[in-house]
Amino acid sequence: MSNASIQQRRLAATPRGVGVMCDFYAERAENATLWDVEGRQYTDFAAGIAVLNTGHRHPKVMAAIKAQLERFTHTAYQIVPYESVVSLAERINALAPVAGPAKTAFFTTGAEAVENAVKIARAHTGRPGVISFAGGFHGRTLMGMALTGKVAPYKIGFGPFPSDIYHVPFPSELHGVSVDDSMAAIERLFKADIEAQRVAAIILEPVQGEGGFYFAPDELMVRLRELCDRHGILLIFDEVQTGFGRTGKLFAGEHYSVKPDLVTMAKSLAGGMPLSGVCGTAAIMDAPAPGGLGGTYAGNPLAVAAAHAVLDAMQEEKLLERSNTLGQRLRDHLNSLSQQFACISEVRGPGSMVAVEFFDPETKAPSPEITSAVLKHALSKGVLLLSCGLYGNVIRFLYPLTIPDAQFDAALQIIGESISHVATTQKAAA
Repeated sequence: MSNASIQQRRLAATPRGVGVMCDFYAERAENATLWDVEGRQYTDFAAGIAVLNTGHRHPKVMAAIKAQLERFTHTAYQIVPYESVVSLAERINALAPVAGPAKTAFFTTGAEAVENAVKIARAHTGRPGVISFAGGFHGRTLMGMALTGKVAPYKIGFGPFPSDIYHVPFPSELHGVSVDDSMAAIERLFKADIEAQRVAAIILEPVQGEGGFYFAPDELMVRLRELCDRHGILLIFDEVQTGFGRTGKLFAGEHYSVKPDLVTMAKSLAGGMPLSGVCGTAAIMDAPAPGGLGGTYAGNPLAVAAAHAVLDAMQEEKLLERSNTLGQRLRDHLNSLSQQFACISEVRGPGSMVAVEFFDPETKAPSPEITSAVLKHALSKGVLLLSCGLYGNVIRFLYPLTIPDAQFDAALQIIGESISHVATTQKAAA
């Protein structure tokens, strides 16, 4: 069996709408390493799009899934419940950065968590409107796409979208958008599009994922909290990508001096198993009537068992500290490269949610061409990276926090060589 033969079968059997980045096929994986069906080895700095903060096949996660597999695999929690969901909710309630006594509901995907957060907000407030941010990513369902502030490839050809969704600019000093600009845009919405008393919630990622790893400043969160309190609007942090150690805290919301009303989570919550959740202030979470929340596979027992193991591993292996340590080493390396190569416009991100942005040194325009070339060169050397950003000119680094030091250092060396190769080639071509 070869990569090429499977590729031919994929093109014939599956639709082109499911975009696939790599032309090789996974055979097995361990921690931060992937092997394809032809035996080639790759260091995984994508981690299933931030799903594997505890690495591929973490021993604790594997043991937890195996133990649960021996008991039962499905009952539908809404039909026959099980204690592991209750105890996981208790753990999340104690850890999530929400105000007051909390409650948590579990679902299957990040998009489901976002959809249900909006449902909860509308049920609690009796209002329809939701405000989100340009560049934000909130899922591929119709509501998720409506909230998402990035057209290509997520929205093209799929409209019309749900109504009463509004977007405002996300702060970025690099791109000349201030917190004042963002707040003024919300006030303009209240004057021109929807009165504040019809807005149920404002939702944002503390660090934008697909949007380019822009970190929301504390000033923005403080001012959003004050605005929401003034108008009876709920504040939702979408932590699907930022949660479970990626930013050096268990939740990115812990970086701020204010708390949200609701937090969505998924991805690394269950170490590779499909599980998501919404945690929020108890009185808000109780707004929907019985039967208003749920899903056939919501809180799958195998995924819940994995999530317990993830939380254990995060604590016992001090992965929050490691997130900060690895992230600082990566930022130092990238900042050193930025002194050598003019195509790097910014290095940013908290903890291990780090990104590097590229632009054309002459025109100062975003350069997806440079970004793509760096990705391609690194992959040829065995390091798997992902891009992001409205213009596709940002590389994000999503390595497992459990990656061995030697493997991490070797990957950094390849990343540096890839940037050097592309920058030098580009300069020579000019």
